[in-house]
Amino acid sequence: MLESYIERKVCEYAKKLGWLVRKLQWVGRHGAPDRLFIRAGRVVFIEFKAPGKKPTEHQRLELERLREQGMEAYVVDDIDEGKFILSSGRNHEALI
Repeated sequence: MLESYIERKVCEYAKKLGWLVRKLQWVGRHGAPDRLFIRAGRVVFIEFKAPGKKPTEHQRLELERLREQGMEAYVVDDIDEGKFILSSGRNHEALI
């Protein structure tokens, strides 16, 4: 399964639940998570990957920095995992 397919399906689901969904890029920096999700004061960053793939070192470090600042930041390689995070709260198993 392609990363883009997983990302698209999770984003479609999020929009149905009322999340604001934004594509991310850091200007002048590497490692931005793929998407930002915002709803009712909750902010979630997700880096999407194909099943079994791992984030690059830049991505891993950026996700770690976001978590150190109290943000929810996940690596998701499964549609159901992404839906779970956005529908029911934090899923620490998705943290890397």
